[in-house]
Amino acid sequence: MPYVTNDGAKIHWEAQGQGTPVLLIMGHLYSSRMWYPLLETLARTHRVITFDNRGTGESDTTGNVTVEQMTSDALAVLDAAGERKAHIYGVSMGGGIAGEFGMAHPERCLSVTLGCTMLKQTREGHGNQRAPWIYHMPRWLVRWVLRKAAKPENYGSAAPRDAALHDIAVIAGDRWTMKGVREQNMAITKYMTTRERAQAKLTMPVLVLHGDEDPLVDVKFGRELHEILPHSRYVEFKGAGHNYLIAAGERATRSFIDFIEDVDAKRAAA
Repeated sequence: MPYVTNDGAKIHWEAQGQGTPVLLIMGHLYSSRMWYPLLETLARTHRVITFDNRGTGESDTTGNVTVEQMTSDALAVLDAAGERKAHIYGVSMGGGIAGEFGMAHPERCLSVTLGCTMLKQTREGHGNQRAPWIYHMPRWLVRWVLRKAAKPENYGSAAPRDAALHDIAVIAGDRWTMKGVREQNMAITKYMTTRERAQAKLTMPVLVLHGDEDPLVDVKFGRELHEILPHSRYVEFKGAGHNYLIAAGERATRSFIDFIEDVDAKRAAA
């Protein structure tokens, strides 16, 4: 099981498949195993690199976490995997990290894909060191609350019920720590960037993916990202909630693979 040490934490990462490298960055609370909906298909034609954000999976939990620090973790993983450049794909919080990665390290990106996320231009709650009440409860009770709240209909009207139920079961077995998710939450709260920085730095090929029934990050933010980055490609999944990987299924996977294969083809032709 490979690890890389970065800024006081051991970060667990894995790679599978061969081809142009793809670095996947998961969202808040979840480990890299939640990329399972597209891993098998993607690894048939690409080298897929995944890692657990600090506080989840097999990675260490640390204090005073920032989005910039998690971006540094992603860069350390890419270095440990021996790749100079990769297609960077993140969802939710991972989309914010992918965007920050693209802005901080554009020379390392073949492309950037921003899934069910937003360009955060305000520092909400800056200076408030308290996470939401749920993150101060015992871990077993939080798991119970999350299981009770998990319903297939939350995945969107287009989500197949059996796929949503399977995902709920996988989530129930996922690994994270209470301190880890509290720190991730505060990192998201404190983070901000600007439209001007995004437009100046995200000049590589960019794909924006969003579900039109997303209850956590409203679809208007995905549309706004596309407007801010006029050269980007935008795909909206009808009837998909926040986890469009489940609701849109193969269409979500193919949208991403078609995009990066198009980018690779244009690079080869140039």
